[in-house]
Amino acid sequence: MATTNAVNRWRRLGLLALLGSTLAAPALANDKWPDRPIRLIVNFAPGGAADVMGRAISPTMSQTLGQSVVVDNKPGANGNIGIGETVRAPKDGYTLLLSSGGGISINPLIYSKLPFNPEKDLIPVAAVARVHVFLETSPGLPVANVQDFVKYLQANPGKLSYGSPGPGSSPHLAGEMFKRAAKVDAIHVPYKGAGPALTDVLSGQLQYWFDPGPGLKQVEAGKLKLLAIGSPQRSPLYPKVPTLAESGLPGFDADTLFGVYAPAGTPAPVVEAVRASVLKALEQKNVVEVIQGLGATPEPRMSRQEFVEHHAKERSRFAPLIKEIGLKVD
Repeated sequence: MATTNAVNRWRRLGLLALLGSTLAAPALANDKWPDRPIRLIVNFAPGGAADVMGRAISPTMSQTLGQSVVVDNKPGANGNIGIGETVRAPKDGYTLLLSSGGGISINPLIYSKLPFNPEKDLIPVAAVARVHVFLETSPGLPVANVQDFVKYLQANPGKLSYGSPGPGSSPHLAGEMFKRAAKVDAIHVPYKGAGPALTDVLSGQLQYWFDPGPGLKQVEAGKLKLLAIGSPQRSPLYPKVPTLAESGLPGFDADTLFGVYAPAGTPAPVVEAVRASVLKALEQKNVVEVIQGLGATPEPRMSRQEFVEHHAKERSRFAPLIKEIGLKVD
């Protein structure tokens, strides 16, 4: 019932936007939107998957819309700082958001005092990519595969640490799923983004993490050890790397969807123009290569309705885990 209500709320929001398009269109024609640069807020720190994607798609968006689309990093509180700034911005198409799905779907489940409601305060514009997480360890760890790693963790309960971009992020939830499925104990260390977490894995302050993509270049350079992917299927970029499900943890799936959002109330013609610019960006070979370089999968064919419904499905999928681990942030 909760999932159905959530989807219905998104649908009503979309219908209201469409009903307003007749009135909005003449105003946009008169104002010649866009007539100044557009800010694309990325709600995580530079160097992370969201930041890399934002900087990859913004040049084509700029060219398509006829104005600069400028990436503006607003990290903190697992993406809530950037979401809040987007929600408070004028509903005129000059402020957009690129966020992980967790920031939109999961944060309302774990933060008790959010000053906004993503279902009501944001419009899902376009999916950008499905982000996978990769289980990576520091190369000095005496393990060669997932089975070795699980045994090592079991022999050293509570002695190893793993990092994530923040509480409730897909790498964090992947870490909690892994601990329960493998029956191991380790310490979670949250950061303000994937970039800072990667730095500490490389320095040895953390022994492992679930990488949303930025660490794969370090894997290829031999600075990190890749053991498995936390997706239902193997990555076509790393076909020899097993899934965690294949490695003794059946049903393991920690994928998340990154996408572009606009403040609720943004005129429907603006939303459609932004969506078209994102889809155009996802057609570019260099953009696809950047996204695939993160180990992610571009999502140019996902409709807006599918994007809307995805959020409710994610809440239903992760709510039991969040309740089980007692994840709450004041």
